[in-house]
Amino acid sequence: MKRTLIGAGTLLAAAGLAMSATAHAQEGTYPNRPIMLVVSAAAGGTTDLAARMISEPLSKALGQSVVVDNKPGGNGTIAAQAVQRAKPDGYTLLVQYSGYHVITPLLTKTSWDPVRDFAPVANLLSAPQVLVVRSSLPVKSLKELVAYAKANPNKLNYASSGNGSLQHVSTELLNEMAGIQITHVPYKGTGPAMTDLLGGNVDMTITTPPPLMGHIAAGKLRPLVVTSKTRLPSLKDVPSAPEAGYPDLDVSSWFAMYAPVGTPKPVIDRLTTEIEKIMKSEAFRKKAEELGAEARYMNPQQLDQYQRAELQRWTKVIKAADIHAE
Repeated sequence: MKRTLIGAGTLLAAAGLAMSATAHAQEGTYPNRPIMLVVSAAAGGTTDLAARMISEPLSKALGQSVVVDNKPGGNGTIAAQAVQRAKPDGYTLLVQYSGYHVITPLLTKTSWDPVRDFAPVANLLSAPQVLVVRSSLPVKSLKELVAYAKANPNKLNYASSGNGSLQHVSTELLNEMAGIQITHVPYKGTGPAMTDLLGGNVDMTITTPPPLMGHIAAGKLRPLVVTSKTRLPSLKDVPSAPEAGYPDLDVSSWFAMYAPVGTPKPVIDRLTTEIEKIMKSEAFRKKAEELGAEARYMNPQQLDQYQRAELQRWTKVIKAADIHAE
């Protein structure tokens, strides 16, 4: 009996070693099939643009297809849940917008946690926001917009990519600072919001520059202010928030890649190493600048620290401004 138990133990140990070796071999050959980038917004917004900017060069670097899968809705929750439930093997990744990642969980009860359920891979893009109005609205500055809103209470509305998005929180912050009331109209992503803004169905929005630049250049949208402490080089004639009289309207977005928690470190290391190389290329940096964004790489440790700081910051802002999900 003793000899039998020893034999069984030896077989189990050997099986464990074999499984471990197989796992290491799989990690070592990563990737050996296509990778899915699940995007938390509809096509046309900066989250989608960030995913598509990285997908093609990352596919070349890894030798496998990197496919973009847009899953808008639920303020980022539909995409987040899809990745949260995915096998943590590096083949299903999340490209997430900061407003959804650090603000949605503060305003609504979610089944996912930004820190507990996701392993940071890399930050891809960062960008201030720009307040734009439809070209037919009779205002040419933030001061004039505030005066118009006060003279026409509850007549103006603004589009956002959803309840709890940074666009939502930013504009509610402006409402609170300026003592005005501009009505919120949420959409399932920046793309649909832009369609209605261009169609004249809403009056304004605050969002990142990439989806705005072409429409600003064409005169279809009028920029009033950049929500940062300095002007944006690609919109050098548009005043910064301090210049417009609102120094505390300092709001930037970031767009980052995450893996399901439990994804092997060698897999994350491979991904973030290749992403860093891509983001340091002149082509990637130039494309980001043309879109009014910054190719701001953060490694997993830096991104983790940054997102925790952002969670603390927005907790204070939301509480001070008494912002609630609608």
